[in-house]
This record gives sequence, structure tokens and C-alpha cells, in this order.
Amino acid sequence: MKELVIVGGGPAGLSAAIYAARAGLDFVVLERDGFGGGQITSSHEVENYPGAGRMSGFDLGEAFRNQALELGAEIRHGSAAGLKDRGDCKELILDSGESVLAKAVIAATGAAPKKLGVPGEKEFTGAGVSYCATCDGAFFRGRDTLVVGGGDTAVEDALFLSALCKSVTVALRRDVFRAAKRRVELLKAKENVTILYKTNLTEIRGEGRVGSVILSGPEGAVERSMDGVFLAVGVEPAGGWLAGLPLRLEDGYVAAGEDCRTDIPGLFAAGDLRKKPLRQVVTAAADGANAVTSTLDYLGRA
Repeated sequence: MKELVIVGGGPAGLSAAIYAARAGLDFVVLERDGFGGGQITSSHEVENYPGAGRMSGFDLGEAFRNQALELGAEIRHGSAAGLKDRGDCKELILDSGESVLAKAVIAATGAAPKKLGVPGEKEFTGAGVSYCATCDGAFFRGRDTLVVGGGDTAVEDALFLSALCKSVTVALRRDVFRAAKRRVELLKAKENVTILYKTNLTEIRGEGRVGSVILSGPEGAVERSMDGVFLAVGVEPAGGWLAGLPLRLEDGYVAAGEDCRTDIPGLFAAGDLRKKPLRQVVTAAADGANAVTSTLDYLGRA
């Protein structure tokens, strides 16, 4: 029986681990990918985390993880499949079939990339279709690539690819970017980047791997030769393992206040899984600290 189980090893989960370790809690962090860091590890560059300056998302994730480990956190590889509320304790069920009992649980499983759902997307995933430019961009050095999306992730992906690829085409369905203006201006200055506004990706074609795409814009549908497609159309909460519990959800996100308390006593939601107006590394880290503070109060350790 643990006092606390933290599910997820992204910025929220690792921040929680740092605070839990400093509070002397008997706890464990369960991380699906093993190494931790969360979505931030796929970011080419992070420049808005206070005190860190400019660094890669992977390095920032590693810094979180190493600090938690140095303070005594235990991080295990494991993926949550379900959670049962047994009143005075919670039973976390792993996809391996094992169970972990804890008095309190912090759900910090974040969010995952959304699928576009167009023909060819599923067929060519891993064969030219990717959701992580920094993970797979090197495979497309000197080739033609497409980035779909108009948010911060899409712009960061396109900037990263512009340094590797022969050409980068950015397709966004709106007539304006949602990304930070400064990064958009940098993107527009790249000579090998073409931006297509009010344009949708409607099909991905190829034989064995991506060979072309169908783009529908103001001039109608056009087929373009393409070697790689990077989709950055948003994320969706990774909270399927909480299904069946009497939780309030908003668009799939767990409803919880700044104290991270959910409708179930002893269950706290932190990071991108929690419904909130801003999802950034800094807000995820704040959630981790708040969740542990609320956990200590729940356990009578405050």
C-alpha cells in the first residue's frame, strides 16, 4: 500500500514527484514510456520556461526527471488500464494485469496527438506520416514535407523541418495562425517554407509509403508530391483509464480546480489532463505542486 501513486511522468507528474519526495511521502511514479518527460520531449526548442533559457524539450524533460530521481523518487515503467475507488484506498490496474494500491492517486497522463482521420493517415503512419517532427524529421533530410496545423506545435515543427528538408509546406484551415506571433514571423522568413491558408489535407496517397497528398484550398483540390506528412492538429486528453468513474468531464478533460481535486476524494488531476484555459509546461509544473499539497491535506499530513 503506497500513500500516493502518480500516474504519468510528464512535467506535471515529475513536478508532483519532486514535491512528494520533499514531503517524505511513500509514493511511486508510473510512466508509460519509461523515460518520462511527456509531450515536451518532442519539442525542438523551449524558450518560455522561467530560468531555463532556451533548451530542447528533451533536455528540459530530462532535467525534470533527474531532479525527481536525485530527490529519491521511484519511477516505474507501466501503463494505467483502469482505476477502482475502494473508499479508503484506490486500486490502479495496469495493462500488464498487475494492481497497485494507494491511498491517493494523482492523474497526470496528459494528452495525445489528435488524428486527422483522412484516408491514408492510418495506412502510412510510420511510413511517412508522423506526429512528432523532432522524433522523425531526420528521416526526411533533403526531401519534401507537409506540416498540417496552425498552432504553436505546427509552427515549431515547420521551423525544425526547414533546417533539414528541401521544402516544407504548411497547410492550415484558417486564414491566420494561432501560434505565437514571433515564431510565425520566423517561419515566414524561411525561404524553403510555403504557407497555404484556408487549406485542408483530404487524402494521403502512396505505394508502401507516402508519395503524394491531396490538398483542398481556395483553388480546389490539388495533388502534390510529398515525402512526409507531419500532423499537428491538436491533442486529446489521455484519460481513458479513468472510464467508469463518477467524474465530471469537459470535452474529455477532467474537471478539477486549481487545487487539482476531482469529484472523487483522494483522486487529483494535474497537467494537460485537467480542464483549464492554458496548457503549458509552467502550468503543468504548478499543477504538480498543487496536487501534492492537496494530497498532503487529504492524507492528514499538511
